[in-house]
Amino acid sequence: MRVDLNADMGEGFGDWTMGDDAALLEVVTSANVACGAHAGDWDVMARTMRLAAACGVGIGAHPGFADLQGFGRRRIPMAPDTVANLVAWQFGAARAIAATVGAGVRHFKLHGALANMASEDAELARAAYGAALKVDPDVILLCLAGTAQEVAARDLGAAWAGEIFADRGYNDDATLVTRGQPGAMIHDPEAAATRMVRFVQAGAIIANSGREIRAACDSICLHGDGPEAVAIARAVRAALEAEGVTLAPMAGRRG
Repeated sequence: MRVDLNADMGEGFGDWTMGDDAALLEVVTSANVACGAHAGDWDVMARTMRLAAACGVGIGAHPGFADLQGFGRRRIPMAPDTVANLVAWQFGAARAIAATVGAGVRHFKLHGALANMASEDAELARAAYGAALKVDPDVILLCLAGTAQEVAARDLGAAWAGEIFADRGYNDDATLVTRGQPGAMIHDPEAAATRMVRFVQAGAIIANSGREIRAACDSICLHGDGPEAVAIARAVRAALEAEGVTLAPMAGRRG
């Protein structure tokens, strides 16, 4: 069995640092690099991508709402055509920066509130993913497994991978529990690791209620901005490897 372990990173800008990207890149197999809207800037993108490439980690574009103050986690009503332009602009920037450091962008993952909205609204997801595919028809769409994101990726005939979260709780419809609500976050590394082994072995998301939802558990995500991010990454990787799971950059599936 093969699983990808990904983390959101490159989320500082200027002299302001967010997370320990260097330590995470020693553990994860894919990196979702912020593209300058919700976080990140051209220097941070280049530095993060250069280090990811040196570590043999797959690079992904991680576009979100243009909302630095809210870290892209505030919902912003936006027409589908505008969402398409927003993500294409960021994806293009990510591909350009990657080229300057001798790397490429393998996957595409929506960030924060934009991702949550697209997990509930297939039309919005199709607008975002359709724009990304116009930029690069071969990019792997990293989708919240079992949600409208996956529906849109399948409908578009794209290469996609199903994503599950080590550090987030789930509702019964496979969407994430809203931040600030009870059960939204998992902070304990061992608890996160135990959950991920269970999800991967079951081929299912286990909601906070205990409900099992069949899902493509192709890639496990953790948020790089949390203080326990590195510890969670190490614990999840160790637990999976102890069960004979191979950690490697995601491979896209179709259909």
